[in-house]
Amino acid sequence: MSGIGGGSATVSQRGRLVKIRANLSRSQIARLLVLGAASVMLANCTTDDTVASRANRKHAAASTRIAATGEIEPKTESIVRRRTVKVAREHAVEKVITEKAASYSAVGVASWYGEDFHGRRTANGETFDMNSFSAAHPSLPLPSNVRVTNLENHRSVVVRVNDRGPFVGGRVIDVSAKTAKVLGFYDGGLSKVKVEYVGRAQ
Repeated sequence: MSGIGGGSATVSQRGRLVKIRANLSRSQIARLLVLGAASVMLANCTTDDTVASRANRKHAAASTRIAATGEIEPKTESIVRRRTVKVAREHAVEKVITEKAASYSAVGVASWYGEDFHGRRTANGETFDMNSFSAAHPSLPLPSNVRVTNLENHRSVVVRVNDRGPFVGGRVIDVSAKTAKVLGFYDGGLSKVKVEYVGRAQ
């Protein structure tokens, strides 16, 4: 095709020569060029979208969605396994401590604590009450019940162990002020006692 602009063009159509008269202005030519460029761009976009769509479908077929958009990534199997092992170990340690405590019996010096600690938090999160039957022990499970017997007068009482202590060498238990009064060594401050584990407390 030749002679774009004012003039004629000659094309071949099924073996015949056909003359086409073309009277195109410059503005018409510009519009045709813009339309042609837009058509090329649209064709490229369609091709890209088709390729991307095929790639997405291929990926979707190979993997399973495990979380919706915006959701926190779910825990993997390895994390769950490690957490399970940790809990199992903690239960095993707790079982060993409980078994050892079951046969616990000790003889030593007892002391008492009261007003300075009254209303404060104990080691297991309870509130210390100097007027309750409670005690502190270095290692027995919290909370637990123990029988404390004053070996000097043979008075005995069961108390709740809900705190840690005493932290003075040679002492086996630190009881509340009320417990010390019942056992008869409140005024003396100290006494030789026997401590026997009864069981876990509620």
